[in-house]
Amino acid sequence: MTIRTARPDVTQHFRPRIQCLKKLEAIVVEMQDPKNGIKGSEQKLNVTTIPHVIAGNDIIAWIVNKMKTTAEEAQCFGTMLVAYGYIYPLQNHKKLVMCNDASLYRFQTPYFWPTQKWFAEDTDYAIYLAKRNIRKKGMLEPYEQAHYNHLHEWLNHKWDFIVMQASEQYMAGKERKKPDRVVFDCQERAYWIVNRPPRCTHSAMDCGPERLIDPNTEENILCPSFLFQNIFYQQAIMRSKVKSSVSLGALVKYITTYKNHDPFLAPCLPSNPWQTDNDSYWNLNTRRVEVPTKMRVERWSFSLFELLTDLRGRDDFKIFLKKEFSGENLAFWEAAEELKLGSASSMSTKAETIFKTFLAPGAPRWINIDGRTMGLTVKGLDHPHRYVLEAAQTHVFLLMKKDTFFRYLKSPVYKDIQKKALNPESHNFSPAQLENNARNRSPGIHPIILWQQEEEEKAKAAAASAPIDVKAMMSKIDRKK
Repeated sequence: MTIRTARPDVTQHFRPRIQCLKKLEAIVVEMQDPKNGIKGSEQKLNVTTIPHVIAGNDIIAWIVNKMKTTAEEAQCFGTMLVAYGYIYPLQNHKKLVMCNDASLYRFQTPYFWPTQKWFAEDTDYAIYLAKRNIRKKGMLEPYEQAHYNHLHEWLNHKWDFIVMQASEQYMAGKERKKPDRVVFDCQERAYWIVNRPPRCTHSAMDCGPERLIDPNTEENILCPSFLFQNIFYQQAIMRSKVKSSVSLGALVKYITTYKNHDPFLAPCLPSNPWQTDNDSYWNLNTRRVEVPTKMRVERWSFSLFELLTDLRGRDDFKIFLKKEFSGENLAFWEAAEELKLGSASSMSTKAETIFKTFLAPGAPRWINIDGRTMGLTVKGLDHPHRYVLEAAQTHVFLLMKKDTFFRYLKSPVYKDIQKKALNPESHNFSPAQLENNARNRSPGIHPIILWQQEEEEKAKAAAASAPIDVKAMMSKIDRKK
């Protein structure tokens, strides 16, 4: 028998969320205030009468009144309280959401709050599952059965101790009154559903890698470190500053422009795939979809960077430039991007090809840049690297931004794609449909497959735009005759 006494501890000992959790706990304490809090009542759960039960709509109404916000925002905040384990559902315990209806909830005891910072160990979870297995006579939930089997294999060297502890806790629980026993079982189950959720589901308690430095302790600054910090702050003081009014004005303008395109601030159309498990949003917004959505086309008009970042928008911009007989600037910008992101082995070859195609005297697709930028670029091509074309690419980008981009927005090409763009209707899924979507969730396309498809499309486009050898074509025709 292999004895494994320790598992790697991937928890974050110094959690930066502790201040956020303390604010949540202050609100939960206000909710339980006898005078101004949420009024609880006794409710029957199956046959047992449970004290201090609250309804979901009462919780949301209290949050709306307390925070002066909308019902949707209050429901999201209530869901966060449930996800962190401060409130737990009595009926559908596997669904950690706050429902705006008569669903029953209870406040979790402070012993199980996240700020207690006691680690949910595998031994404690194994004792809980063994006790639950005794009570249910082997009829565990599928995900609990999977965890039970895994822990039985992992902790086989002390499984007798775990079973003994579980039996004693089970016998001690039978001596309690039935309402108290049911309440404690619900509290314990709610704690473990938060800290040991079913597999392939998101948990609010997920945290990153362990931090080796405690941010709450004071740092002892040595003399060299203090000297470097002093130099850094002096340099920061000498930097040019921007007026706060100008900075805030730019921030307000940015938020006003992008607020309808932010999935956290505005709903996704037709629905948010992370909430509904429906992939219509992703299918309508694939990288090279034939007909884009109106929101996507509207975003192209924000800036040239937004237009070129979207591959579908870049294709539409190419059509406009082809009609204007000025596609060499965009072709050079794409070649420079490919040089940046390409492999190191082909860097010299790509740089030489770009020079012969766009920069050399008499080049087939010569671009018009100023002499200083041309001199810097040609000098850098003697020892090519990824960013050797950065100056020329920036110059070409600014030329397109000042002239070509605004002519594109006024062109029939852009107006035509605006008319053809889709405006999907919002999905209104019922709870049964949402559960069905979750069961029938299809796996997404792997990024490597998407990359291979894009490479194939690029190869086809390059073959289609390659010059035609007339002599070879005539010789093939003669052979057929």
